[in-house]
Amino acid sequence: MLAQMVFEVAIVGGGIIGVVVAMGLAKRGVTAVIYEQSRSFREIGAGVAFTANAMKRMDLIDPKIVDAVNLVAKPNGDPDNSNDYVQWLDGVHYDAESPAATEGKLLFKLYTGYKGFQGCHRAHLLDELIKVIEPGMVRFGKRVEMYNNRGAGERLQLNFQDGSTAEADASIACDGIKSRVRHIILGESNPASYPHFNRKVAYRGLIPMEKAEPVLGRCKDRNQHMHTGPAAHLLHFCDVDGAKPMTAPATREEVVDAFASWGPTVRSITEMLPDKLEKWAIFDTYDYPASTYVAGRVCLASDAAHASASHHGAGAGIGVEDALALCTLLEKLLKTPWGSTAARAKAVEEAFIIYNDVRRERIQWLVNSSRNVCDIYEWIYPETGTDWGK
Repeated sequence: MLAQMVFEVAIVGGGIIGVVVAMGLAKRGVTAVIYEQSRSFREIGAGVAFTANAMKRMDLIDPKIVDAVNLVAKPNGDPDNSNDYVQWLDGVHYDAESPAATEGKLLFKLYTGYKGFQGCHRAHLLDELIKVIEPGMVRFGKRVEMYNNRGAGERLQLNFQDGSTAEADASIACDGIKSRVRHIILGESNPASYPHFNRKVAYRGLIPMEKAEPVLGRCKDRNQHMHTGPAAHLLHFCDVDGAKPMTAPATREEVVDAFASWGPTVRSITEMLPDKLEKWAIFDTYDYPASTYVAGRVCLASDAAHASASHHGAGAGIGVEDALALCTLLEKLLKTPWGSTAARAKAVEEAFIIYNDVRRERIQWLVNSSRNVCDIYEWIYPETGTDWGK
């Protein structure tokens, strides 16, 4: 019987979201195979944060994902005196007449709930996730070059750079901001196939806790604070133990100079940075959003579909939402009897269209809002400027 045949999904990309999708599908009885272009698992980038909303969605996908996050995450706040607020400060103005008043004015704060905003190192989380999946679920050294849709009566064929091929009933691309599958779906000449520079750069570095605590105090050094100011902002938070900075062509002096006119707290933070930093150009899909995330039995998810700037701290979380939506739809598909291979292929296409229609509005809101939030942090958003009452 066709209804009893194995339903297989090819997942392109073995990053965090690719593995999360694979775990969710496997838990629902859907056979998932991850095709990763590198020779081993690896995550590009440093920290990643998850809101309470994202954690709830992980639990719905597979509780083992939540377990993995909890093993490596640092919740916002002092473990001995939990502070579940994310806070925004005026990073420029302070009371110069009072030596003790080096703190910028608290502009506003957001209650996140108990462990409502947890951060971890991307590589550490991926290390924990891959301990859970079956080794046979992964094929390394497989870069997708093209899909061959051989008709509704045939399975989808994946063609790889090394000349090999594979077959699947559907494919979900989680191959990141430089997604090859995005090019395939939207076209090589389409500007929406590529991420675009959003005219912002980020300097990133780690400060040892023994240096940070005397300057910031025990409460502030363990809590996320956003110091806002004209045309720039500075974010600090407690990172995971043992996280290593990535090499990049930037120096502490660049950051010190950029914040030289700011308040004492911000200047102190910049002066504690290591001599060498990593400097990242920020790219997103704001200027040229994808017109669709799907093409037949192939779909895009997470950064491959909708890379955003990091100013909401929700990019990874929105990818988790993608994963839950896809796992839910494909589980429904698995439980539905098919009368023929053509009917099964048509059902996959319809499921991906539903995914596209349900997700696009919320996702594009996040991409757009992340740009606006950055402007708010940097006092240049037209509707607010420096009027924090708005």
